[in-house]
Amino acid sequence: MSDAPLTTLPPEAAPVKGAQGCPRCKGHGYLVLAGAGQARAELCACVPTCPRCGGVGRVSVQREGALLSGRCRCRQLHDRIDHFNWAQVPARHAEATIAGFVHGALQHDKEKLDALQKGVGPWLDAFDPLKPRGLVLHGPVGRGKTHLLVGITRDLVFKHGAIVRFVEFSRLLGQLKEAYSRGEGDTALLTELAEVPILAIDELGKGRLTDWELAIIDEIISRRYNAMRCTLATTNYEPKPATGVREVNLAMVEGSRQTLGDRVGDRVFSRLREMASFVYVGGIDMRPVLGG
Repeated sequence: MSDAPLTTLPPEAAPVKGAQGCPRCKGHGYLVLAGAGQARAELCACVPTCPRCGGVGRVSVQREGALLSGRCRCRQLHDRIDHFNWAQVPARHAEATIAGFVHGALQHDKEKLDALQKGVGPWLDAFDPLKPRGLVLHGPVGRGKTHLLVGITRDLVFKHGAIVRFVEFSRLLGQLKEAYSRGEGDTALLTELAEVPILAIDELGKGRLTDWELAIIDEIISRRYNAMRCTLATTNYEPKPATGVREVNLAMVEGSRQTLGDRVGDRVFSRLREMASFVYVGGIDMRPVLGG
């Protein structure tokens, strides 16, 4: 018996979905909940047992006199749930979706719809996993950039089956320092971030601008640039070349005269401009509106 993967299966072996009338998953077949530290996806109870494989995940078919065995397409949803959980989206953003961003924009600030209609929407429509172009969301604090980045991550995972890793830049620096304190190096984590098909970096440019911090972001972006991998990011700084301006208050963001070039260095900024499209997310600060 051949154990080669089946590339074409009968119609009854199509990917399983949730019930259209399900009040919990809205027919998607999965739920995303706030877990311990990160958002966790799980299969909805409304998803039926696959009639083709009986839930075991493998099927066999007779084709041209040969018995072929392979993974059933019903496993596609399970795989994408695993991919989302591997992405490590923060628990705080478990409910963040593009639809939720649209709802908030319609209720509070229609200017935000420009970011979707002229930037994010066309980018998602043109997304090609073989030739992925990056995306950088920029704008003042509190405008929903992280929410939108998580929504994009969800769409890429569940609609395209993409493998994405989500990192908060300040948290990444903390993880590296923890590894150093245990006597471990940074090679494993940095290699993982350099090689993952799609990397989503939240709050790019945040930090104290130490030589070490600049070296970390330079290594990640340079390796991804050379490997032609897709990079997504959010930043509070204008996407302009370095000015050489230094802020007195290192925590200053709102009203900062510094640019993204100042925060990440000219080489990284130049490569980001070649790797990604930039989308401005403006409007009002949503945190006071939402009570966050």
